[in-house]
Amino acid sequence: MAWKGDEERRGDADEAEEELDETDYKTQKDAVLFAIDVSGSMLQQPPASGQKQADTDSAVTAALKCAYRIMVQRIIAQPKDMMGILLFGTDKSKFRDEVGSRSSSGYPHCYLLTELDVPAAEDVKRLKAMVEEEDDSDGIFVPSEEPVLMSNVLFCANQVFTTNAANFGSRRLFIITDNDNPHGGNKDLKSSAAVRAKDLYDLGVLIELFPVSHKDKKFDLSKFYDDIIYRDPEADAGTSDEVKTSKSGDGLTLLNSLISNINSKQTPKRSYFSNLPFELAPGLTIGIKGYMPLHRQQPARTCYVWLGGEQAQLAQSEMSKVDSTTRTVEKSEIKKAYKFGGEYIYFKPEEAASLRDMGKKVLRVIGFKPRSMLPMWASVKKSIFIFPSEEHYVGSSRVFSALWQKLLNDEKIGLAWFIARENANPIMVAIIPSKNPDDEKSGTQALPAGLWLYPLPFADDVRSVELDAKVRRADHLTDKMREIVQNLQLPKACYDPLKYPNPSLQWHYKILQAMALEEEVPGSLDDPTIPKYRQIDKRVGGYMAELKEEVAEKARSLMATRALKREAAEADDEDRPVKRAKPAAAKKQSGSGMGNAQLKLATEQDTLKKMTVAELKDVLASRGLSTVGKKAELLEKLEQWLEDNA
Repeated sequence: MAWKGDEERRGDADEAEEELDETDYKTQKDAVLFAIDVSGSMLQQPPASGQKQADTDSAVTAALKCAYRIMVQRIIAQPKDMMGILLFGTDKSKFRDEVGSRSSSGYPHCYLLTELDVPAAEDVKRLKAMVEEEDDSDGIFVPSEEPVLMSNVLFCANQVFTTNAANFGSRRLFIITDNDNPHGGNKDLKSSAAVRAKDLYDLGVLIELFPVSHKDKKFDLSKFYDDIIYRDPEADAGTSDEVKTSKSGDGLTLLNSLISNINSKQTPKRSYFSNLPFELAPGLTIGIKGYMPLHRQQPARTCYVWLGGEQAQLAQSEMSKVDSTTRTVEKSEIKKAYKFGGEYIYFKPEEAASLRDMGKKVLRVIGFKPRSMLPMWASVKKSIFIFPSEEHYVGSSRVFSALWQKLLNDEKIGLAWFIARENANPIMVAIIPSKNPDDEKSGTQALPAGLWLYPLPFADDVRSVELDAKVRRADHLTDKMREIVQNLQLPKACYDPLKYPNPSLQWHYKILQAMALEEEVPGSLDDPTIPKYRQIDKRVGGYMAELKEEVAEKARSLMATRALKREAAEADDEDRPVKRAKPAAAKKQSGSGMGNAQLKLATEQDTLKKMTVAELKDVLASRGLSTVGKKAELLEKLEQWLEDNA
């Protein structure tokens, strides 16, 4: 969680990434600038509707609320990301510290509401107050009388990215507008805007459009934005070229539509490795990247804070090694050794490093096997999704696609030697192809299509378990339970982990958010993991009632059968002759007659526990000790007395 004040902002945008171990991820920092159109149509309230989910906010208000929620999400999920808000079409103009009339700024009708930076708590509180209280005392949302030039808007965004996020790996401009033709039929202004858009793409900034349409007007991309928005043909392969449009006043909330469309444009964040050589055969190598789509997220502390002074400060940690006399030990004095046969074998640093060196990072194919030979129990770790990279090996995408199609069509898997990073432990993996998520029979609608690295266990990782239990034939109750389970399964549904966040983790972040924004601590949290009892009862309530009655009936019959068997056994016992019981004195010597030597011998042989409670009380009473308590207390009293009188 990266809430911070203005004085704690991160200065350098290309700050070095921390070293991560084998189970962590390298996070790609993202810079997002929201460009929101503030024109008359965007400020208009939607028409009144009798529907409960009808829109009540204007498009500008919905866009600002969307930016606020996305900002809060990014602070929690990606605390290193930058976000900013640029309003265009406003009567006032502002670029950083320049505030004035329409002619005093270099970017007329462009208002930089929030600077592109890691969001601070003050920025979030200001934006929240603006969207909730709808306070526009400064006249920011007054639209301009003359149309804004999109070339100025794009050039202003260019300056913001160049100044604040020059070396970021991902920079994106989100344009939210309902005007599909801002310059009418003026070809010169349209051409100038296209040139500025090309400058942004040459700079590495990706422009994303989130159009807003109204009931009486549809958004037409061909009028202007087809020359502004560049689509990656490889990224859009097999998908529709149509940009998702958010509709205002159609009964569905515009805010949720915008948030859904923006979240669908999220960049990959959990890179497990990048530019790894993939050796298919001797002399045939391509480049790949890898991600872990599924990983458990836990609350993480970003820094240490010192609270000993008048003001809290970030603590700078230092580490030093000392000996038994608290003398600081220099690095040159430390030697590494292994103990063997009672002696220490010393190694130089380069020799110790060579012991752990199992080769360079690589994914090397060993062979291929039928997919049916891979057992279910072989899954020992999370699988890694890989895709081609053209950075070092041109043509990797074509070779990768051919391998994926071949494995998928022939129902084969690859076996490979895998070292993810330098000095990482090598493992054996199976290269498994996954089908297109649009395929209903794929079984992985929530996961992408491609190749997966499936870690395999070594021989030492597998336990030999002998299953002697016989397979029991299904009875009537099992058939009833099968009906219940089948009716609880939704048709064409799959588990989507994005719909079920970790409740404890969300509660942790809710508390942090409330403390940072000086809000009230929430009383409860919406937990989507709680079963929907009403829907369950509606689907299988009758089946469960029948199953409950049949289980109770079967339980009564079993109890009756056991009662009859018990009565028969008791009748047989009455016919048998009664055995004569031996006197207690003949079995074991009375506890009161045991001497101290015998008690000490019993203590050494740990046989006091075999004495009964009555015998322990006799021993304690004969020695004038209290006989109140349980057996463990009586044993403790007797052992304590024996130690004191040894």
